[in-house]
Amino acid sequence: MKIDKKLIKELSENLDEFNLTEISYSNGITTIKVSKASGQVSVVNSSPAIANEKKVEIDPSVQLIKSPMVGTAYLSPEPGAKPFASIGKKVKKGETILIIEAMKTMNHIQASVDGEIIELLVSDGEAIEYDQILAKIK
Repeated sequence: MKIDKKLIKELSENLDEFNLTEISYSNGITTIKVSKASGQVSVVNSSPAIANEKKVEIDPSVQLIKSPMVGTAYLSPEPGAKPFASIGKKVKKGETILIIEAMKTMNHIQASVDGEIIELLVSDGEAIEYDQILAKIK
């Protein structure tokens, strides 16, 4: 197994940039976890059975909005307020669709394209992981 040193270095830099103590990345086969606390990097390689694997067709017209950080998702600007986005809502590129709170900082997550929200994959107050899919826009 070849270890992607560039990815490990990038994950380590993200620890410092976002003041995290731990970060992990998975591509479905290999999982890499970098932690400041232990000073160790762990790599887990799991080979799924190819015969049992189902092919998932990806719709190129659907844009995935992924989390750039670890934090807590908020769907509205304050408790009880109208949510930024909902399923079926038309959004413009750059429009806030939710907020992720990280280290007491509110980070606005914006639509990367014009389109319609077809799926919101997080709920209000949910803990969010790095690179987690938050919403789908078509």
